[in-house]
Amino acid sequence: MIKRALEQKLRYAAKKYPVITLTGPRQSGKTTLLKYIFPDYDYVSLEDPDSRKYAYDDPRGFLSQYRKGVIIDEAQRVPDLFSYMQGIVDAEKINGMFILSGSQNFLLLQSISQSLAGRASIFYLMPFTKRELEGEKPLELNTADLERRSNKDEFEIYKSIHTGFYPRIHDKNLEPQEWLSDYFQLYVQRDVRSIINVGDINLFTDFVKLCAGRVGQLLNLSSLAADCGISNMTAQRWLSILEISFITYRHHPYHKNYSKRIIKSPKLYFYDSGLLCYLLGIKKPEDIRQSPYKGNIFESFVISEFIKSAYNRKELPYLYFWRDSTGHEVDMIIEDGQNLIPVEIKSGETFSSSFLDGLNYFINLSGVDANDAFLIYGGKQKMKYKGISVLPSSMI
Repeated sequence: MIKRALEQKLRYAAKKYPVITLTGPRQSGKTTLLKYIFPDYDYVSLEDPDSRKYAYDDPRGFLSQYRKGVIIDEAQRVPDLFSYMQGIVDAEKINGMFILSGSQNFLLLQSISQSLAGRASIFYLMPFTKRELEGEKPLELNTADLERRSNKDEFEIYKSIHTGFYPRIHDKNLEPQEWLSDYFQLYVQRDVRSIINVGDINLFTDFVKLCAGRVGQLLNLSSLAADCGISNMTAQRWLSILEISFITYRHHPYHKNYSKRIIKSPKLYFYDSGLLCYLLGIKKPEDIRQSPYKGNIFESFVISEFIKSAYNRKELPYLYFWRDSTGHEVDMIIEDGQNLIPVEIKSGETFSSSFLDGLNYFINLSGVDANDAFLIYGGKQKMKYKGISVLPSSMI
């Protein structure tokens, strides 16, 4: 089993909180990790119809079976359980009693906030990060972490991007596009229909593929809805489904108003680059180089690595982008306490000083030190250029 970065934090939290909650996308390895960390706990999945019916019909009787510690999978399927858990943990005052997991973020956390606030420690388990696959510590959002990384010439960037980072692909050495096809079809048929009543699944599939075609672009819901032939309200609802099930995320603009002409619309990205390639119809790693989406795919991959790594440190990812109405842009602004770290992302494999134009403009405008700025690009040479660190993607 490939070691997960969250392991030690989950072990520690179980000694401090009566309830541990682990959420994240389907097939991110939640159940495998929890069974590994807590081998002596009972396990029950509320995907199982019999267990779910028992929990619905007799929640007290259901929970009374598990007073010595239990992992409850897909716990959001029976939200009434959470109120009964509250009474038990308040009476027993035992840490680590209930380990809850689920793949529908909003539904699970909504139940937690209503009944178990202050009693539960919440974690997010995403697909592997690049560093987890390399057996290294999580990427940190600061300059020192990136600077001390070694440059790995053997890193095959487009193979990694195309394969994606879902654990089962790596654990079982599966053909990625076949597995991702099955994964997406199951997601659409099962998860989407369990959240809302989607009358036309094929139309929803078209919507997701249209979202993939807009990766890295400013989000225009009206245009997206029109191209799919649905209303703006439906497009907003469907996009929310993709977000709560950890398929897509919105990358928001930096809020400080250096200029009144800043862009305020978010950008759209995908958590997993392999799934993105599948939705874009990219069959082989080498096809990414010729794809018109090459830069957007590369950008989505890099930003998702920072987001997943923040969750692995049990931190919220304070990541933004900055763009003004005249086209000046920085792909990622990291808030590190009171410091800002601007990061530009370019898929080009040959460094050009023009890659730094957006960074230099932002540095002059904001007063950020050039030594705190980075370029992450598709090449292999590490260097400093006028104070700015130029780093290959192998170093993230």
